[in-house]
Amino acid sequence: MRKYFLISSALLLLIWGCGSTRDLSDLSSDSRLEQAIKLYQEEDFQDAATEFEALLLQYPGSSIVDDAQYYLGMCKFQREEYILSAFEFSKLIKNMPASEFIADAQFMLAESYYELSPDYTLDQKYSKKAIEEYQAFVDFFPLNQRVAEAERKISELNDKLARKEYSIAVIYEKMDYYTASLKYYDAVVEIYHDTQYAPLAMYRKIKLLMDREREDEALKEMRKFVSMYPEDQNFNEIEDLKNSLEAKLKGGFSSN
Repeated sequence: MRKYFLISSALLLLIWGCGSTRDLSDLSSDSRLEQAIKLYQEEDFQDAATEFEALLLQYPGSSIVDDAQYYLGMCKFQREEYILSAFEFSKLIKNMPASEFIADAQFMLAESYYELSPDYTLDQKYSKKAIEEYQAFVDFFPLNQRVAEAERKISELNDKLARKEYSIAVIYEKMDYYTASLKYYDAVVEIYHDTQYAPLAMYRKIKLLMDREREDEALKEMRKFVSMYPEDQNFNEIEDLKNSLEAKLKGGFSSN
């Protein structure tokens, strides 16, 4: 009797399980999406991602595919799988340009690369990708409420790129590779002129030119410095140097 009861219970569980599976498969695409989003909101990102992937496979022509694609990207992002999240957001942008999620996907694509941006001493390809995607967001969605955040992060990343170029210039200078050092100082000023490292680079270039007795070139840089950076902490020093060098050069011409 006990054996019969156990077998009957097992059969009931099997039937119930099959019934629940059938009920799930009978849900509409909208209901399936709702269940997947609920998993996402409960921070069950792995199971949610599995559901969103299933939706994309089962309903490729449905109106819910852009929802599923966006939330799939968000699941990857929340799991700190940033290369995968960038891939998923890129798919939405490329394949569903009319989606209501386009602006959010563009911003999150930039965010994915931002999270991949390493310390300034390392390769900065992801920093550059993040800047590119944030700029695309600003250009295409100028009225979006997250534009200010995008611009702040562009500035932050440019500062990191400038710091890397500036540090390379300093290293070359210490190694007495003066031509290479000057080249990198010029790049910082030209490319990253709105960062804190631009006046530092020009200041170091001026000092280096003076040390190498290249006074004509140094004077040209001094004049640019006082014109461009009147609020810089080194302004008074460079202005005094400029005035002194101008007087010296003028005196030298007069004596001739």
